[in-house]
This record gives sequence, structure tokens and C-alpha cells, in this order.
Amino acid sequence: MVSSREGQRVPKVTFRTRQNGQWQDVTTDELFTGKNVIVFALPGAFTPTCSSTHLPGYNELAKTFKENGVDEIICLSVNDPFVMNEWAKDQEAENITMMPDGNGEFTDGMGMLVDKADLGLGKRSWRYSMLVKDGLIDKMFIEPDEPGDPFKVSDAQTMLKHINPQASKPKCVSLFTKVGCPFCARAKEMLTEHGLNYEEITLGENATSRSLKAVTGATTVPQVFIDGRLIGDSEALANYLKTA
Repeated sequence: MVSSREGQRVPKVTFRTRQNGQWQDVTTDELFTGKNVIVFALPGAFTPTCSSTHLPGYNELAKTFKENGVDEIICLSVNDPFVMNEWAKDQEAENITMMPDGNGEFTDGMGMLVDKADLGLGKRSWRYSMLVKDGLIDKMFIEPDEPGDPFKVSDAQTMLKHINPQASKPKCVSLFTKVGCPFCARAKEMLTEHGLNYEEITLGENATSRSLKAVTGATTVPQVFIDGRLIGDSEALANYLKTA
């Protein structure tokens, strides 16, 4: 069974990465020296739990982590760099440093290399997360030794509670827009001015007028949602932001 390495230094390895179409070696000294770094490790890119919850959770909370003293967030998997780069694009994980441990050297050094041959995956990483301060492992959250792929403690929220129990989760913002709409442009400007990241749902691209009416009851854009609550159009958003 895998065990905690809290109080120990991370293994010294060199990762082979692909950056801008070129091979680039990245050492653990470059990644960890003089920094506070979160690492979350998972069994594989494009796999269900990793894609639906684990990676998106850290990507969403990246800004909050940085506000609480974290310099970098690393996603590590025993995958090749081509797969990790494509997964980052697919997930729009611009806030995460994707680190391919293709040969499993770092994972083996952490004592986290496990055999998933029964699933046809070969040697992979056990799922865990850790906070590393200047190369020293300060805290680890290791998933329990249970059948399947447990995901109970290595999530972003658990790590955030450890770093700062009072930290607040960023608001979840979505808005319906259409190309060329000046009111939509103003709504996006207001959200940006208030430091609110948002998901844009554009009519004619990834939504229709019918879906707009079905979801919001309205036929005009923009229509803004914050934390699941319909705020309304740009004027309603302006009033909301005045009192938020």
C-alpha cells in the first residue's frame, strides 16, 4: 500500500516535456525550489474522474490558491507529453502546469506507482495530492486503498481547506451572448472589471434561441447566471454588482 512522504523531499528527476513543438527538459529543482507548489497526481489523462472532476476542480480554484500563497499547480500523470498537452487543450486548463511522468520515475520515487494491468493501463500513479514547500512535502492527501478508483480526499476543495479554511470559492458565472451584441460586450466588461471569470454561451455557436428561452425564460441577451441564480440582462448585472 502507498504511504505518506510528508516531511521528505520530492524525488529528483528530469521530466521530458513538449513546449512549442520542441522537447524541453524540466527538472524538479526548477519546479519546486523556492516555491509553494500543489501537485495533484492521477491515473490517466482523458479518464472519467480525472476529466470530469479532478483537473477541473484545481483549474477552477487556481486563482484562489494563488491568492493564498500557492505559486504553481501541477497536474502529474504517467502519460506521454503529447497526450498531456492535448488533454490540457481539451480541458482548457490554462491555470495548470501539465507534467508528463512518461517513464513513471517521479511516481516511483514517491512510492505511488501502482499496477493497473487489469484495466490494460500498465503502471500508473495512485491518485493523491500534496503541498510542496521549497521541495519539501508539507502535506499529502492520499486516496484510500479501495477497489476501483477512489476519489475522496485529493480534490481541490480539500486542499484549499487545508491551506486556508476561511478561503471562499470563486463565483461560478455563465452568460448567454450573441456575436455583435453591445450589451453583451458591456456585461463581459463589467464581469472582468470585478474580477469574475465567466463561461460564455454564444447563440448560433453552442446554443440556440430556443435553449436560451428554455433556460432563462427570456428571448434577449445577455442573460447572466451567478452561482446558479439568474441575474438577468446587463442592467440587472450592473445593479447586482453594485450590491455584491
